[in-house]
Order: sequence, then C-alpha cells, then structure tokens
Amino acid sequence: MDCDVLIVGGGIAGLSLAWRLAPSRAVVLVEAEESLGYHSSSRSARQMQPSYGPAPIQELTRRSIAMVGRISERLPAPILMPRPLLTLGTAEQVAQLVAQDPALAALTHAETMDRSPDLRPETFEAATVDGTAMEVDVPALLEFYRSQAMGAGAILLTGSGVSGVESSGGRFQVSAGAHTITATIAVDAAGAWADAVAARFGARPRGLQPHRRSVAIVSTEHPVDPLGPMVQPADGSYYYRPDGGNLLISPCESVPAEPGDAQVAEHDITELIGRIGGVTTAGITGVVQAWTGLRTQPADGLPVVGFDAVVPNFFWLAGQGGYGIQTSAALATLAAALVTGTLPDDDGCLAGALSPQRAGLG
Repeated sequence: MDCDVLIVGGGIAGLSLAWRLAPSRAVVLVEAEESLGYHSSSRSARQMQPSYGPAPIQELTRRSIAMVGRISERLPAPILMPRPLLTLGTAEQVAQLVAQDPALAALTHAETMDRSPDLRPETFEAATVDGTAMEVDVPALLEFYRSQAMGAGAILLTGSGVSGVESSGGRFQVSAGAHTITATIAVDAAGAWADAVAARFGARPRGLQPHRRSVAIVSTEHPVDPLGPMVQPADGSYYYRPDGGNLLISPCESVPAEPGDAQVAEHDITELIGRIGGVTTAGITGVVQAWTGLRTQPADGLPVVGFDAVVPNFFWLAGQGGYGIQTSAALATLAAALVTGTLPDDDGCLAGALSPQRAGLG
C-alpha cells in the first residue's frame, strides 16, 4: 500500500489531520486499537474553554471554536453548545484572574448565585465567568473528521499497530498489523505512545509524559439545570457541570502514568464527591459512570508539532495534554500547512512555539 502521508494514531489528532490532508494528499491512517478514538479522545470533559491553557493554546482554541461553529452549520445538529465557565474564589483571587485574562468578567456574589443557584453561598465571595466556553459533542466531532477524511479518499486501518519501520530512498516502509505501507511522510499522532513510536522511526524522544485524569457522571438528589454553567474553584483542583440530568465531575488529578488503557482510581472520585457536596446543594447520590484518560505532554505543557530535525520526513503531532479536543480543528490546520509547506507567514510564531526543536524538549 502506497501513500503520501502515513498517520500513526487514530485519536482526534490523527483523524483531524486526515480531514485536512486527504483532499490534497493520499493519506493512510493506522490505529493499534480495534476502534478509532479509543483512548483519551473518547474520555474527555467535552469542553472548549478559550481561557484555559497558555497563550498558544488559547489562540488555537479560539480558532477551533470558530471553525467547529462553521462545521456545525452544515450538520443536522450542532457540535457546540454554550457552557459558560464559572471560577469561584475570594474577591482578591477574582480580581487577579480578571487582571490576567481580559476574556474573563467578574461576577458579584449575587450574580454568581443567580447563574448557579445550587451553590452554597458561604463557600465563596465572588467569581469570574468565561462566557465564550463551549460544550462539545465529541463523538459527533470525531465522526465528522472520520467521515470527511474517508470521503476525501483517506484509508483508515484499525487493529494495525506499528511493528516495524524501514527507511530507504527517502521513503518509509512501515509494517502495521497485517499491512505494509510505503509513505513519503510519517506523522506521529500516537498520543501516550508518541515517544515510543518516534523511536521506531529513529527519532529521539521529546519527553512526552502521560498523566491520568478522571471524569465521572454522578446522579443527584435535586435536579440540576441542564443548561447550567461549568464550575471550578480558583485553584483549578476540580470542576463539575451538568450532563443532562446528572453532573459531570473531575478531580483534575495529574498523576504520571504508563501508556495503556487507563483505569479509574475510585478514591479520587469518592473524595471529590465529598468536596463537591461541600459547595453545592445538589446532593450527589451515586456514580453513574466513570472513566480515566491519559493527558500526554512535555515538560513545558505545549504540543509538539512539526518536522523532526534529524529524521527526514518524520512529523510530530503529539503532546496535546488536556487540550486535544479544544484545539483539534485549528491544530490540524496548522499541522497540515506545515506538512504541505503552505504555512501562512502570520502563523510562523505560533508554529515556532510548538516546534519539536524548541528549547527544553527531551
């Protein structure tokens, strides 16, 4: 099987890049699991928050929200739904947050209670609101990327982990499952396995460390407003938001882990249920579902995107951490422009900030 670009990894990073490249390049994508989006891409908080993350991430998130909004216009149901983010704290903490981020607006105690009436009023003084934050229908977004890529001719192969790589005449010959694929460019979009995949291609690792992050959906004694906001404390140590008639909650833990099928640490969820019970009157009654994903990133917390400096035609698209969903459309567009040599001059600084050659990696 011959192609222009081989993408290793069938999560949201690989699928979104296939979407952007397939109209102009012959693309093959290989995924080790039997289904696409099996790991972190299907285990996210399903949120796009422009105020979340360092400056390059915020810029990519703003672009992605605009792009996914335009995508939604062509679909039967929207992918994005407004889901404002409230950050609770002292008056001093709120003032500092607003001073640091012009996208945030300060709310008084009364305004906060009006937006989230199930809060315990004695547990905070004021809050900020990010009114641009959005909830994402992640399965619909993944399906859009998948269907558009395949419609443009991309070949997507599951159950096809990379087992061998040879390089000759400026091309890669890759063994993946039962397939042998020859490609001019290889893209490492392998998530928690990205450094291991890079090693197979002869590239040095970039210090990409997976961290587990858990999410649970819990039932409540008192009904929650399904259109209510997402809520977090100023220290970002947890969050919760409505999920239909339930609550989606996360302890926001970041525990180093090995690549694999991450499992929930039940004590993290149990402890969080107690914490949330102290700030809201909803009354959590039980766990409906819980899952854990791996957020993989280098030490500086930014994705690694671009061609390797040593291995010709080996391209990194990894290390998105907890930002993979919210940046996917814009990051895939940036990566596709780098792969095809069509990067706009205006994006040179952004690409440089994410480059595999930046200082401090690996």
